[in-house]
Amino acid sequence: MKNYSYYVISLLGLSLILFSSCNQTGKGSSNGALGSSAAEKVYVAPGEQDEFYAFLSGGYSGNLTVYGLPSGRMFKEIPVFSQFPTSGYGYSEETKPMLNTSHGFVPWDDLHHPDISQTNGELDGRWIFVNGNNTPRIARVSLSTFETEEIIEIPNSAGNHSSAFITENTEYVIAGTRFAVPVPQRDMPINEYKGNFKGALSFISVAPDNGRMDLKFQVMMPGFNYDLSHPGRGKSHGWHFFSTYNTEEANTLMEVNSSQNDKDFIAAVNWKKIEEYVNNGGGEKMSTEYAHNVYDEETHTGTSTMKNEVLTVDPTDVPGAIFFLPTPKSPHGCDVDPSGEYIIGAGKLSADLTVHSFTKMLAAIEAENFDGDAYGIPILKFDDIIAGIVKSGGLGPLHTEFDGNGNAYTTFFISSEVVKWALGSWEVVDRKPTYYSVGHLMIPGGNSRKPFGQYVVAMNKITKDRYLPTGPEMEHSAQIYDISGEKMELIYDFPTHGEPHYAAGCPADLLRENSKKFYRLDENKHPYAVSSPDQAKVERNGNEVHIYMSTIRSHFTPDNIEGIKVGDKVYFHITNHEQDFDVPHGFSMIGQNTSEILVMPGQTKTSLWEPKKVGVWPFYCTDFCSALHQEMQGYVRVSPANSNIELSWSLGE
Repeated sequence: MKNYSYYVISLLGLSLILFSSCNQTGKGSSNGALGSSAAEKVYVAPGEQDEFYAFLSGGYSGNLTVYGLPSGRMFKEIPVFSQFPTSGYGYSEETKPMLNTSHGFVPWDDLHHPDISQTNGELDGRWIFVNGNNTPRIARVSLSTFETEEIIEIPNSAGNHSSAFITENTEYVIAGTRFAVPVPQRDMPINEYKGNFKGALSFISVAPDNGRMDLKFQVMMPGFNYDLSHPGRGKSHGWHFFSTYNTEEANTLMEVNSSQNDKDFIAAVNWKKIEEYVNNGGGEKMSTEYAHNVYDEETHTGTSTMKNEVLTVDPTDVPGAIFFLPTPKSPHGCDVDPSGEYIIGAGKLSADLTVHSFTKMLAAIEAENFDGDAYGIPILKFDDIIAGIVKSGGLGPLHTEFDGNGNAYTTFFISSEVVKWALGSWEVVDRKPTYYSVGHLMIPGGNSRKPFGQYVVAMNKITKDRYLPTGPEMEHSAQIYDISGEKMELIYDFPTHGEPHYAAGCPADLLRENSKKFYRLDENKHPYAVSSPDQAKVERNGNEVHIYMSTIRSHFTPDNIEGIKVGDKVYFHITNHEQDFDVPHGFSMIGQNTSEILVMPGQTKTSLWEPKKVGVWPFYCTDFCSALHQEMQGYVRVSPANSNIELSWSLGE
């Protein structure tokens, strides 16, 4: 088996070298392979709008990007796990708590997998959930405000990769650890990994009215790597499926030592059975520490609460709840078709796709046709549960999506292609190259009972010659294929920000009418809000100074402030009095050791300034808002620390 593993790894390296030399001869523009009909399919005329929203993970940007389909136009970057100076997220006093963790303030993460909330297995457009892979976290983003409303840290986890995937009524958002770790964490030799490390599968309940998350329980699985997951739906609702690799439990030279077994597992977890066990008092409480951060839309303020225990479940205490499905070979993707019958395992070191049958799985469980166990969890016999094998002829299968018309689409990383195949017959119907080394793909609604099979978006890891060069590194590239006919048609390339992994898409009509235009000023409950300019004031409490400021086109109230001293902590609490769509105001103070802030209409945000020099220092609006935008400025007089100058403020005096 070692020879086989080295062969596959060598082939992967060779393929990347070959792709790196592709198409390097072209010096200028050309018509390429796409004709005018393809251009017509992606053209959205000025003033018209796209058919679909597409939410692409930003990977190492830590944020979520929003595009239109089919145009590929980028609309917005939603800050989630990373500080974002464009809006001041993670810099304003109200949003700093959103990035708190048990490790302290962590202003970055690696965002991989978005998933849109569902009702009865269909997209409902309320929220989108995303995972932080590095410091394990799950975030909930409002699809009304397009802002991050909640972040919960995941204890006992590391490399939170098989996340964030929701059950078909958004009962749970589910998070699995990619890296097994000691549980609880402790000082121990790394080479004692085998049998001692655990893989935590976390089940986070979601309140149906407001989306509030709560870590209900964690299942403490054997110390494998839990790579990706998807929920059962329809007939398999109540189950969740996780791909695993490193069933060898290796801890070094993983590219070889975790690739020895011919088959790893897909873990089938009956979360309804475990939920019943927990609701009846089962499980064991474990001391731990994790942050739960919530943003309140009424006060426009985030708060962070530290939790200190979690309910854990030993899978052997719930017989009949978890089973292992043997799956070749280091499976990455683990996808469930719209009917819930077929579970597809994409073994990245296999040329074939393995399709398991949920019906056969239940029959095998009923008959107790087991092939031993792993740490007390029964292993089903491969031949008893297999529905079919897709002989693709490709190399490096990764991820599968569905069009709702009986077809599946799988990416192949090494052979750089998307392969279309038929559910039930397992026959390959079509294949199209990607440029280059495709990872995930997305069909709007492709992870639901009701996909919208018009387009598939391939997210590629290597860009090379697709765009004008920009130094040693290029933005990643996505490609849109029209899949409305029998054959796929590549119709557009567009660059993507960060490193997109998975994406989620939905019809524009699902979100458009519910998109918030502005915050009502009379509903603003921020403790430092000013509802009218005559409420503006400046107050001192020791060395803290609080400036209650309003802003409207085209001035701040107040705009002249005196009595500030070197060493003060000056809080600018700025309320935007606009009550019109798309009229934010920015604020920036010279010498401020932070970013600007962007205040939405009707919102209040706070920016902290700690002046270090005597002088008269200007501030201004950073967002062009009117013909008199340049005049939207003010001054703060800073006096020595021992000054006796009283606080004063004014406008127009």
